[in-house]
Amino acid sequence: MKKITLLFLSFLLISSLGFAQQRPEKKEMQPGHYNISKFKQLKEELPTPNVYRTASGAPGPNYYQQQADYKMDIILDDKNQKISGEETITYHNNSPNDLEYLWVQLDQNIRAANAITNDVKADGPGVFYNPSKFTQNFLGKPFDGGFKIQEVKDINGNNISYTINNTMMRVDIPNTLKSGEKMSFRIKWWYNIPDYTIERGRSGYEHFKKDGNNAYIIAQFYPRMAVYNDVEGWQTLQFLGRGEFALPFGNFEVNITTPADHILEGTGHILNRKEMLTKQQWKRYEKALKSFDKPVIVATQEEAIAREKGFSNKTKTWKMKAENVRDFAFATSRKYILDMQAVKLGGKDVMAVSVYPKEGNPLWEEYSTKVVVHTLKSYSKHMFDYPYHKAISVNARQQGMEYPMICWNFGRPKEDGTYSQRTRNGMIGVIIHEVGHNWFPMIVNSDERQWGWMDEGLNTFAQLLTEQSFEPGFPSRAFPSNVTGYMSGDQSRITPIMTQHDNVFNSGANAYSKPAAGLYMLREVILGQELFDKAFKTYANRWKFKHPTPADFFRTMEDASGTDLDWFWRGWFYTTDYNDIGIKEVNKYVITDKPTARAKRMAKMYGVDVNQFLPALFLVDPDSDDYTPEMAKNTDPLKDFKFLDDFLKEKYTPEELKTLKNTKYFYEIVFEKPGGLVMPIIAEIVYKDGTKEQKYYPAEIWRFNDKEIKKLFATDKEIKEINIDPNKLTADVDLSNNSWPKKKEDSQFDQYKKKKVSH
Repeated sequence: MKKITLLFLSFLLISSLGFAQQRPEKKEMQPGHYNISKFKQLKEELPTPNVYRTASGAPGPNYYQQQADYKMDIILDDKNQKISGEETITYHNNSPNDLEYLWVQLDQNIRAANAITNDVKADGPGVFYNPSKFTQNFLGKPFDGGFKIQEVKDINGNNISYTINNTMMRVDIPNTLKSGEKMSFRIKWWYNIPDYTIERGRSGYEHFKKDGNNAYIIAQFYPRMAVYNDVEGWQTLQFLGRGEFALPFGNFEVNITTPADHILEGTGHILNRKEMLTKQQWKRYEKALKSFDKPVIVATQEEAIAREKGFSNKTKTWKMKAENVRDFAFATSRKYILDMQAVKLGGKDVMAVSVYPKEGNPLWEEYSTKVVVHTLKSYSKHMFDYPYHKAISVNARQQGMEYPMICWNFGRPKEDGTYSQRTRNGMIGVIIHEVGHNWFPMIVNSDERQWGWMDEGLNTFAQLLTEQSFEPGFPSRAFPSNVTGYMSGDQSRITPIMTQHDNVFNSGANAYSKPAAGLYMLREVILGQELFDKAFKTYANRWKFKHPTPADFFRTMEDASGTDLDWFWRGWFYTTDYNDIGIKEVNKYVITDKPTARAKRMAKMYGVDVNQFLPALFLVDPDSDDYTPEMAKNTDPLKDFKFLDDFLKEKYTPEELKTLKNTKYFYEIVFEKPGGLVMPIIAEIVYKDGTKEQKYYPAEIWRFNDKEIKKLFATDKEIKEINIDPNKLTADVDLSNNSWPKKKEDSQFDQYKKKKVSH
């Protein structure tokens, strides 16, 4: 092992002469450069604070947001799988700007035969095609999807000019909508509902061949106002499928007509629920309102089986109302079972609700509402109390999608009712995740179309905490050790987290796991739980029912924790660098009172006689020329060196002397950093007597040397081994250099990782 030069240590004034830095040899001058420090501030990347968004990350004094209110009449045609509707939108211009036109989102147009989505995909042959997909793709019979806009009129019935640009529609209002004013207009439309099990969409229907019924999960079903804000003006990014939704808050009054034998749940209060249920179901519902220990089945499996056979030709209309929500969705079918349980949150009662077909049992009856209850409690603890009156989990095949108060979740047993642990865990995880989306982004209303990580990543982190409190040891996917494979992959297929969501290669890793793992590191390693929890809760409360940006999040986390985290945001969010910290070498030293060669050289350099500083203590590398066998006999500094013993007895009382460490061993550890990220160093010291000690060095230790740093350990016990990040909390991609002495099992890992990680 290559040994370093001698390390000088003195208890006198010798360090004040600047001996720690040698005069550099004269060499050829190199050109200058911009600030390339990993600790450079983020001022160039973040927008300038203003009256709308402050430097602290809080909303500014002139912060504003628009409001869009909807009144809708919706008809679900179960026989033809079709929806038709009429809506009146009242748009409130709370901005300081006058608006010449309005932008409306037509997300169903992603299913239109001529959708640009089909043209922007660059795919070769698929793995397989079911008959429906084969017919659509190759036989010239694509699904006839997308909104069929029948009319756009003002409140007096006059036509309004509009232009459809794929999934966006510009409404050319006849008069400028001035700041502080509002206006109403009407849209009439219809569209064919897609089979989401074929189309892979976020909403649609599932057909059950055995009984001939459909189960509908309906969202993005109405033309929705786009966001207008202080950051971008109108948010007009096209819906390409991955980047989700940017929406203003508003109030909804919705009438939904379904077959008379359907059970429906959705966003908001069901105003005529008593009329929609049977007398027995209503009694069970009233019981559920007071049941805080277990769910009450309101619509039973037996009743659902009976309804499956009826196919009523009659209809009924569900009257619904929701206030201060950003969207509206619902689920309806004659196949549905319905159960509920009350939860106490912040002095009010909230209903945890599950909706599922018999195909979901026994798994759903056993777990769904129980998981919803736990999620509501956990998220309320870490962010803010759930503000709405209910949270609904709907079982839907191959689905995981969220809307205000309602979400679709996968997970079904086999036909015989059995299920694997993987199916169970998958269902629990997706329910926690989708119910959790009520906080991010349904209430803390970030722009999903632009920054997928702001809802998916933050929510996946909160999901991890909730999963672990639900069941310690639950196989959560967002621990730092779970993202090392992604971060050590092919750099040409990795994008920074701060990338518009449609343009990332791996959405699951980029928007979900990596941001969540980073927040976990912030909480457990960098800030600590107390500082992190206060900052995270501050962000959630500052921006609930508002529209935050990434800068608002970054600034609030620093503001509320009192910690400069620019180095972390820059590395983890703005680059594709990875973490790799290792132990380059460990050098053991002995102690002497004889000046070493290095001390003599440094004294000579500064024109000082080193002897004038004696007596002093020096650390000597046993492999150096300064080492003599006599030095090995000096094993107890407090006894072997009289001048030190005299100094201590003069300065300290006998009682104080007993508290001093009897330091005998001196180790220099050289940490190296092949990875591009700066991270704290967590070093576990294992002593020969079996005891352990953990050393923590903040990331700032890398400020002046981005490649390697040295730390001196002085201890009264001999070190047996040293391990970096023993609990795998820092997403270190290469564990083969994390131990001293090097472990045999790490050698093979080393060879694999060195090939996979691009340096």
